[in-house]
Amino acid sequence: MSVDGVIEREGTSDEVAVIEAAVRRLGEAKGEIERIIFGQGDVVERSLIAVLCGGHALLVGVPGLAKTRLVATLGTVLGLTENRIQFTPDLMPSDILGAEVLEQSQAGERAFRFIKGPVFAQLLMADEINRASPRTQSALLQAMQEGFVTVAGEAHDLPTPFHVLATQNPLEQEGTYPLPEAQLDRFIMQVDVEYPDRDAERRILLETTVRPEVEPTRILSRDELVNVQRLVRRMPVGESVIDAILDLVRSARPEENQAVLGVVAWGPGPRASQSLMLACRARALLQGRLAPSREDIVALAEPVLQHRMALTYGARAEGRTIKGIIRELADRL
Repeated sequence: MSVDGVIEREGTSDEVAVIEAAVRRLGEAKGEIERIIFGQGDVVERSLIAVLCGGHALLVGVPGLAKTRLVATLGTVLGLTENRIQFTPDLMPSDILGAEVLEQSQAGERAFRFIKGPVFAQLLMADEINRASPRTQSALLQAMQEGFVTVAGEAHDLPTPFHVLATQNPLEQEGTYPLPEAQLDRFIMQVDVEYPDRDAERRILLETTVRPEVEPTRILSRDELVNVQRLVRRMPVGESVIDAILDLVRSARPEENQAVLGVVAWGPGPRASQSLMLACRARALLQGRLAPSREDIVALAEPVLQHRMALTYGARAEGRTIKGIIRELADRL
């Protein structure tokens, strides 16, 4: 059953029917992605959550964990046009955004024509984003936040929806440019891609070295995805959940919480609260619930907050970690 055309209905029973239809379709999409990507259930769920929120995600993991394959599969299953950019130190902003070229007509008239760059896609994979120079990284910043790019003083709208799924290698630091805090904050969450367990890796061996690589099937259309994204923003959130989100985010700021003073150099801003609220709604929808709960906050606290915080030098010297701090704060909920 499609969710096209039913999102705008009013009334409790109609809303429940809409959510149930969306849950079925999302379950089919998630199942299709997991048919291609083995042993990464949390990664698949969190990547889907980022897209359902209408946001961007930063995938962090060592090479060979199917990050590129995951993004390509997401694009196919969700019915989105996709492009991939391999970030390198010599990549220029025009290689991402596009450029104007001077053309001459048969009548001899000359005029500039804008040739779109690979950023003009509904799902953009920015592979090894931290290898590009700060100038090139900043070219992507406006696109991620504003939904358009400016070339030669003229604005060009990006496709809708527009999502950036960027990958980053946590091991190699030589020849890389760390992402500035302002750009990190544009990602709704950081998804850590871990090694698969033994059973999943065994399945990978059998499935990928014996038979030809399996190709994903499209499950959703672009219009269905947009409607589900609107539904996520309409899901009700209880006052207790809102208060818990505020308590968690504000407790991670050294100005607000004496317990992290001297441990956290800077904490998450209001965009973290917005991201956590949307992510909790999307997770509840994926799991077939009508509203988010505190369990969603605890489950998503780490991916939403970890790239928006930094430890002091003293805390790093003591062996403290951002993930450990977030777990301590979330446990108090």
